[in-house]
Amino acid sequence: MKQLFIKTLLTLLLTGAFANIAAAETVRVMMVTNQGNILLALDREKAPETVDNFVQYVEDGFFNGTIFHRVIKGFMIQGGGFTSDMDRKEPRDPISNEAKNGLKNKRGSIAMARTSAPHSATAQFFINHKDNTTLDYPSFDGWGYAVFGEVVEGMDVVDSIASQPTGFKGGMGDVPNTPIVIEKVSMVK
Repeated sequence: MKQLFIKTLLTLLLTGAFANIAAAETVRVMMVTNQGNILLALDREKAPETVDNFVQYVEDGFFNGTIFHRVIKGFMIQGGGFTSDMDRKEPRDPISNEAKNGLKNKRGSIAMARTSAPHSATAQFFINHKDNTTLDYPSFDGWGYAVFGEVVEGMDVVDSIASQPTGFKGGMGDVPNTPIVIEKVSMVK
């Protein structure tokens, strides 16, 4: 009887411990924009370096006051690197590309933007407006774009942002005519 009690107690303790570990692998972030709020769930288990990088930018307040500077309806909305004056914010060093993690560039997923160099992602990210399987590992360049989470609330906001009229500003195309400001990004407990 005593052994059964100890075994049951250990099972409950271990199950609870593992449940807490699993819960810690999903990080929630609220993105407040002038178009509405977007709640993100980030997958630290599958994209640990990418999530930790994004979280550090959130904790530093880096995204506050940036804009969605590249908006293409039926493709994606990109932000995290420019102010409404199209001034580029200075990011930290690039991170490794975690596109081989099994997460897909599907509608509502969030991924890291990068240059043509596979390991060049810093602060800029994009939210897929549709399924973009051509961006999944191995993609056209043998790497793809690292997905690290998804929108869990606010796809209507993403849809609204994606439908904004765009033009040229600061030497770039697909810039919303009226700035789409990321007012604040914060961790959700």
